[in-house]
Amino acid sequence: MVLALEHIRRMRGGAQSHLMRCDDGGYYVVKFQNNPQHVRILANEMLGTRLAARLGLPVPRTEVVEVRRELIELTGELAMQLGLGKEPCRPGKQFGSRYPGDPARLTVHDFLPDEQLRETENLADFAGMLVFDKWTCNTNGRQAVFSIEPGRSRYQAMMIDQGFCFNAGEWNFPDAPLRGLYPRHRVYEHVTGIDSFEPWLARVERRVGKAELGEIADEIPPEWYNDEYEILGAMLDRLIARRARVRELIFSARDSGRQPFPNWK
Repeated sequence: MVLALEHIRRMRGGAQSHLMRCDDGGYYVVKFQNNPQHVRILANEMLGTRLAARLGLPVPRTEVVEVRRELIELTGELAMQLGLGKEPCRPGKQFGSRYPGDPARLTVHDFLPDEQLRETENLADFAGMLVFDKWTCNTNGRQAVFSIEPGRSRYQAMMIDQGFCFNAGEWNFPDAPLRGLYPRHRVYEHVTGIDSFEPWLARVERRVGKAELGEIADEIPPEWYNDEYEILGAMLDRLIARRARVRELIFSARDSGRQPFPNWK
């Protein structure tokens, strides 16, 4: 766990997260327990992001971030906008997603022109992330940010925002063909068949079991899911059972009217 020391700025998005500097020297995008979406968003972020990392996908480092009452009381920006009113962010353990660098020195983009998008260094990872999003039933469109690390000449994509995996606060799996897709289908131009989704399909089907899920779930603060251990356990059991359906869900996306994979032969 890391300790938040300073508020930097409010971030965009429905969860009303905040960029904060922490005592490990890093900067984190922090989502609070009393965000307008659902407290389970924090559990989803921790479970989803750490699962994606185990699949070898480019996701941020995650931490539990302690935000103390004193910092909130001294920082007027640390509040949730609820309708026409506000309420202070709740102190305690929050979810933190590590920002890729010093925000004063590193420019992070959530949109790239087509030419730069096609030249992104790890574009194939969007196929892997679709495997993950289909498995976890991410009911939001895939979100990513792009930055150039020191010593590199091309952008790299980082996959962010796993809060709507497991259908956000509902913890169920209402599958639909277009869910989880990145809205700009140019990132899938390299897809020529189901083999383009390896090795991530094999990793989901064979390497992620109940023990691995339980290990990650044990790291989630219970207040992020209202101490509902049995409900969490039932959701994880369903997630294990879904491993065998991921290929079917990829084919369903292929066969949709949107044709997200223009070069699938």
